[in-house]
Amino acid sequence: MKVKKALTLSALALAISTTTIVPAAQAESLLAPTFALLAGVLGQPNFTESDAYTINDDVLIEGSDGVVIAANVITPTAGDGPFPAVVFINSWAMNEYEYTAEAQKFAEQGYVVLSYSTRGFGESEGLIDTAGPKDMADLSKVIDWLIANTPTDPNRIGSAGISYGSGISLIGAAQDDRIRAVAALSTWGSLVDSLYGNSSPSLIWGEVLDLSSQLIGRPDPIITEYYKAMLHQELDRLPEIIAWANQRSPLTYVDQLNENGTAVYIAKNWGDDMFHANSVMQLFSELNGPKYIDLASGTHATTELFGMLGLTENRQFNNVHRWFDYHLKGVDNGINEEKPVQMEVKISGKVEGFDTYPIADAQNREWYLHPREFLAAGELEDRPYQSWWNRTNRIDSLTDTVASTGIPVLSQLVEDFNIPTVASMPLIASGQGIWFETNRLNTPLKIRGDASLQLQVVPRYSKAQLVAYLYDMNALGMGTLITHAPITLPQVDAGKALTLDFDLVTTAYDIPAGHKLVLAIDTQDLHYGEPTFYPYAVDFKFSSKKQSVLSVPVL
Repeated sequence: MKVKKALTLSALALAISTTTIVPAAQAESLLAPTFALLAGVLGQPNFTESDAYTINDDVLIEGSDGVVIAANVITPTAGDGPFPAVVFINSWAMNEYEYTAEAQKFAEQGYVVLSYSTRGFGESEGLIDTAGPKDMADLSKVIDWLIANTPTDPNRIGSAGISYGSGISLIGAAQDDRIRAVAALSTWGSLVDSLYGNSSPSLIWGEVLDLSSQLIGRPDPIITEYYKAMLHQELDRLPEIIAWANQRSPLTYVDQLNENGTAVYIAKNWGDDMFHANSVMQLFSELNGPKYIDLASGTHATTELFGMLGLTENRQFNNVHRWFDYHLKGVDNGINEEKPVQMEVKISGKVEGFDTYPIADAQNREWYLHPREFLAAGELEDRPYQSWWNRTNRIDSLTDTVASTGIPVLSQLVEDFNIPTVASMPLIASGQGIWFETNRLNTPLKIRGDASLQLQVVPRYSKAQLVAYLYDMNALGMGTLITHAPITLPQVDAGKALTLDFDLVTTAYDIPAGHKLVLAIDTQDLHYGEPTFYPYAVDFKFSSKKQSVLSVPVL
């Protein structure tokens, strides 16, 4: 008999508070919106008896190396089969009952549905492999069991999952061509980009992943070891960590997905600071088989979980059903005729469709950074900076500024309800931050994709971090956050001029006519681990020979 376990939010918040500067009460309040949802779907199963299917809740499957995998299976009763099948794979720190409601819906529609806990979670044995080779071998063993023990059509199998389960679904489909279709929700493309993008360690979400695995699962010790090494910028260990992470990145396997002709559905949220959208969009653009992506507001997994719990319109899971119906049952429901890139514009809630990504109609518009005068803002100009004299603007790392991604998790979550993250641009401390503004826009500026930034800087210490933010500023100087990105310099030559090139997080946002586009830069953000606690300065250099440039894709 399998024993069911539940998540303790206060324990997780307390654990986070002991390893960060966030007090326990604040940590719990920050995490409550997300983990309340997790707690609501984790624990005792909530099966509903029905004449449309039978339930076997005591499935134990031998994994690739003898580890026992705990699962449940729901089988339709109408007809003798064979039936199409869907394999649901748990999210991080969740178990086989996460998708109970959706599994029953699929079973009512004529699917065999098997849900299982990956090794190290729930009642499955073994240590957490973090979407590694053992997890992939386990998935193949689960499919073997499914075909041998249920009326499953071996030519009509799909896999699905949110977050952790999505990555395993994608990598598993690349390595096992019996998986014909995938639904990957809140997924990642590159694990390196997600946890160490631009050499910037993910702090809040990294701690959540590490500590939740310890509290709820049985992690391989290498998970904490690698995370701490990355957080502390142990540069000599980075090659082995990157190799480990690449093995666990769907982007590594895009050629195999293309060779298998796997039909891939993806759902992604703009405010997902656990797995930024950039590498997912790269993955999507490189897929050449059937593909479809829903891009929405919200943070990691919240849009999907709200839908699963019936709290919001369930566009994502509605499309998961349509995707599998079309690719596994041959139902002509029109999803193959829709534009495959469905993009919700932040704050407005409107959804636009496009044929490709990057969007063919989006053209890069460039603004050149011009230095600030005294305490005024610098300028974003259409023309390059030209002067006989070079100029320097300096900021230091003594304190943070009001430019920020907001309250971790919570600020990104409430964007799903059209509540933006805002800050007053004139209140950005000139000693610790700098901001540049355009003239008032004559027409709306429709941003669609990855803005990029090239900066000419001189770090005055051997370590430094910069965080860039794009804002929509109204006439009162209040800025609404559009997107952001960090870049960290874990080891540089102090006093040496550098050109920094990096992309900001993918987004879709409309700046109204009459507002200004603002680029703000400071040295820290709660989402990212700092390279040093020693105070340092960074000089921004302006000359006619080397330009600092902001490039934004606009319709």
